[in-house]
Amino acid sequence: MTKPTDFGVFINELDAGVFSDKLAHELSTAALAVVQHDRVGQLQITLDIKKIGTSQVTVSHKMRSTRPTMRGKQTEEDTTETAMHVGKGGRMTFFPESQVDMFTGEVKDKETQS
Repeated sequence: MTKPTDFGVFINELDAGVFSDKLAHELSTAALAVVQHDRVGQLQITLDIKKIGTSQVTVSHKMRSTRPTMRGKQTEEDTTETAMHVGKGGRMTFFPESQVDMFTGEVKDKETQS
């Protein structure tokens, strides 16, 4: 059985790590607002995957946060995209799992390289 997409690595590769940083910031901001105003906050993440080329996809990642305020709520939405390679078993990675060596013409597998 092939390994599935490593979610921790995947989330850190989205938007070159910026998406992960924004997510962490929004989690903290929402938690603080919930504690200060004693009302519910919400954070939604939407991932849309669209095929580009033969073995690549574009992942559109949208984050929508709703934080309570003193008299209501504040909502913010942010959408960005990242191109990803699809490897064995559908595993998504920023870099392809195998590439052709431009000098020797051999196919090199990422897992077997040292």
